[in-house]
Amino acid sequence: MFKRSFSSKDRVGKAVRPAKKTYRDKTVVKMEESLDSPPMGSPITSPIVTLLVGHEQRLFAAHEDVLSRSPYFEAALKDQFLESSAKKVDLPDEEPEILSCILEYLYKGDYFPRLLHNKRRNSWELENAQDVHKIGGRGSSEATMFHSGVGGELLRDTVIYCAAEKYGLEELKRLALRKQGLQSGIPVDVILRSARFAYEHTPDTDSRLRAHYLALIIRSRKTFKRSGTMQNEMEIGGKLFFDLFVAMSNHIDDIVEIGNSRSPKFI
Repeated sequence: MFKRSFSSKDRVGKAVRPAKKTYRDKTVVKMEESLDSPPMGSPITSPIVTLLVGHEQRLFAAHEDVLSRSPYFEAALKDQFLESSAKKVDLPDEEPEILSCILEYLYKGDYFPRLLHNKRRNSWELENAQDVHKIGGRGSSEATMFHSGVGGELLRDTVIYCAAEKYGLEELKRLALRKQGLQSGIPVDVILRSARFAYEHTPDTDSRLRAHYLALIIRSRKTFKRSGTMQNEMEIGGKLFFDLFVAMSNHIDDIVEIGNSRSPKFI
């Protein structure tokens, strides 16, 4: 049952601008307090694990201690009584781009583009690709990605959220959802395809990512009303659209209650 859980090189004599605070700061502290492995930034000496990713068996490598921060990988490696160089994990259904983000998060506490706090505006924003390029960064990052299993474009942060659900990384789920909330200008078909993906890869108890999509559709209902894609999706049906019906009904009830509270009462 859907819950109503929703209602965003130093020079002498020259001042050095303070670095922007990132979402990584709090995450790093939490990880260092809860894990027995070396703190981030310290030399890591645990065995290297090979990861075979996707149908093309792309090769990735990571330290066992780092991977074990995920309950999923910890369980997968627990019974491998092998030489350190022989440990491996097969992930045939994972997208290489997503696994790369997962590893970046496990090592650094965030994934590109990072979430930054703008002190002047007291708001959160995504790392500016142009600024990153000036200091030797990796360039821009699109809000969407092509998912081979779906055969179409999906919101990248939704796929990361669902992967975090699979790997047991609750803090990464919160990070991905916050980043997705900063995206705009996404086509209707991508939103609906991503919403279906979210429903297929999260439990019925999820009240964050699913609620995000329901709220997004309600807020943008004028656009969705004119969408042929929306009509086709609703004819297919599914739990997504039942939840949407419940959410819309609750929304109307709230409007009616507000209206009644403002109306004059006669005794």
